[in-house]
Amino acid sequence: MHDPRISIIEERLRDINKVVVVASGKGGVGKSLIASMLALALSKKGFKTGLFDIDFTSPTTHIVLGVSNLQPKEDKGIIPPEIHGIKYMSLVFYIAEKAAPLRGSDLSNVLIELLAVTRWGKLDFLIIDMPPGISDLLLDVLKYVDEACFLVVTTPSKMAFETVRRLLTLLNDLEANVLGVIENMRIRESSYIEDEVKLLGKRFLGAIHFDEEIEDALGDVNTLLKTKFMKELEEIIEKNQGIFH
Repeated sequence: MHDPRISIIEERLRDINKVVVVASGKGGVGKSLIASMLALALSKKGFKTGLFDIDFTSPTTHIVLGVSNLQPKEDKGIIPPEIHGIKYMSLVFYIAEKAAPLRGSDLSNVLIELLAVTRWGKLDFLIIDMPPGISDLLLDVLKYVDEACFLVVTTPSKMAFETVRRLLTLLNDLEANVLGVIENMRIRESSYIEDEVKLLGKRFLGAIHFDEEIEDALGDVNTLLKTKFMKELEEIIEKNQGIFH
């Protein structure tokens, strides 16, 4: 039976120039931080930007951005609230601090519902923060979000990259558009990740060094914008202007 919501999704995303899906092979690599900071950096450069947190079981982008006392408005759908110049949507608006024990078809149903009801309007970029790993939601995004572009995050860890290798191989097999890989939390200089990414035929976008000031800056956007993390992320954006413009 055809789900009528699916035909609405294309209409909801029609005025978005580029959808960047931030994904990782495993948790703990800073994926949500990079998704949030990327949205901030693009907004700061004057791009109309949205951030959609679909890590439904453990959303955290609201912690990075310091989201509080915000709620979407209902008007022929849901209009995301704006924070720091970013249109922001997350399941956290509906579950607050409670756990959302969703799996399988429930996750897909929530994604379809939010894609169908959220009115993003005109955007240059919509950043989607994925849950970690290879899941049904990854396949759903490929199915329902036309021309989604994937930005993959890893750490220097060989174990972290092994899961990223599998993710990149899957995305390649599915003929997904992979923008490239960012290495996060670099502690010492090494070309290991860059070399491995290039061996897979993908673009290495750059590295962000471990920044011990980030943890204390979470929730305080003015401080986040001044961190070494943001400086290096902005350098990656500038170096890869063809992707982020």
